[in-house]
Amino acid sequence: MLWACLRFPGLAFSAAFAAAPEAGPSALVDQQARQRLIALPNAEAAIQGVRRGQSLAAARALCPALVVRLRDRDAEASLLAELAAWCYQFSGHVSLVPPQAILMEVGASLRLFDGWPRLVEQLREGLSAQGHTHTIAATPFPAAAWVFAASADGLALHDIDGVRRLLGSLPLTQSGLPTAAIKGLQAMGFRRLDEVFHLPRPELTRRIGRQALGWLDRLRGEAPTALPAWQPPADFRQRIEFDAELDGSQPLLFPLRRLTRALANQLAARDGGVQRFTLTLEHARGESTRVVVAMAAPQRDAERLFELARTRLERTTLDSPARALELHADELPTFRPPVRDLFEPIKGDGLDWATLDERLRARLGDAALKQIEQVADHRPERAWRYAAPHAPVSPPMQRRPLWLLRRPEPLGTDPVLLAGPERIESGWWDDGDVRRDYYIVRTPQGQQAWAYRPAGSRDGEWMLHGWFA
Repeated sequence: MLWACLRFPGLAFSAAFAAAPEAGPSALVDQQARQRLIALPNAEAAIQGVRRGQSLAAARALCPALVVRLRDRDAEASLLAELAAWCYQFSGHVSLVPPQAILMEVGASLRLFDGWPRLVEQLREGLSAQGHTHTIAATPFPAAAWVFAASADGLALHDIDGVRRLLGSLPLTQSGLPTAAIKGLQAMGFRRLDEVFHLPRPELTRRIGRQALGWLDRLRGEAPTALPAWQPPADFRQRIEFDAELDGSQPLLFPLRRLTRALANQLAARDGGVQRFTLTLEHARGESTRVVVAMAAPQRDAERLFELARTRLERTTLDSPARALELHADELPTFRPPVRDLFEPIKGDGLDWATLDERLRARLGDAALKQIEQVADHRPERAWRYAAPHAPVSPPMQRRPLWLLRRPEPLGTDPVLLAGPERIESGWWDDGDVRRDYYIVRTPQGQQAWAYRPAGSRDGEWMLHGWFA
């Protein structure tokens, strides 16, 4: 087995700044008693002297432009689960390691992804595209992979003895041991893990306790690590609350992109798609605006979901600024990509019909688009009608012209008969009685037409009713 660990050092900031991108010196604060303390500064804030554990007043004195957000641990847990959903496409066993790491068994996936270098490349490309800073390491032991992901980004060790030797060279501060155990060992003169590994077990237990000793055993693979497998939920619901009210659709695009990307990640984990989801914009005094995004067929591409949602949102008039945005999809059917023939010619850059249908409805509204629908009536002029777009129906068994004239008109000349007759007798119950023999004919000009004569007639006048393409 090979366990890969992904650590996300910026996950807390990504969760706290979900409604707007992080910019400039920023920090997260924890509310403790009556005083706000800095929990995490970003790199720009740290350069100006902002440190973890400082009071907010002291941090602002050092950095007046500091942007502060309350740390939202629920949002962090939700974002970690979103990343786990994305990772699910690379492994069948994904485990959350809060607050900012994921472990997944990739030994069974290496052949599928052409080895570790190619797998790492795909992981990095996908996470970077989503804007997540990350580190990766892999070893046969989950605990060791977690430690190395923080200290040796990109490392992959398959050899058990090699893992244990490299662990021995780590300083105690990178061991993952509890802070109290590290300070106690340092007070006794120990600096590296190999020095601790050589201590007699009873002596080591007395000095650091059973819990810390159990961690050292898991690091070296001498004790099992319990890793419950994470499973993607059956539906999707995620909400982003804003720090201030947002007016108009443009400020909503950043949180909208975050939500549609989270939905796409969950769809990838479930190997599913979505055909309909709802955006709910929350306003003051408990009011809300609902925007339904419907598609012609299930989709799961993040960019396509975002574009359709953005177009719908831009067409929506908000009576008041929004305080929060929620995306909800309760049906995530199995995604079946379109099947193409092996020798089908490569198409150009034009849109397929499903994509065009979705974009037109998103821009113009559902009522602006109509589709020709069959009606259970044998009379050609009454056998169709305009209706709202829906799933395609099976074509009629008989051949019918693409262009049907609004009213039949005399053909004028005797045509060449190609097929027929097909007799249509109907309409006696509504004063629209017709009795006709239809033929597929070719005119002297070489056109294929649909024409009829009175039923049973061999010398009656030819009436043109439609043209074939």
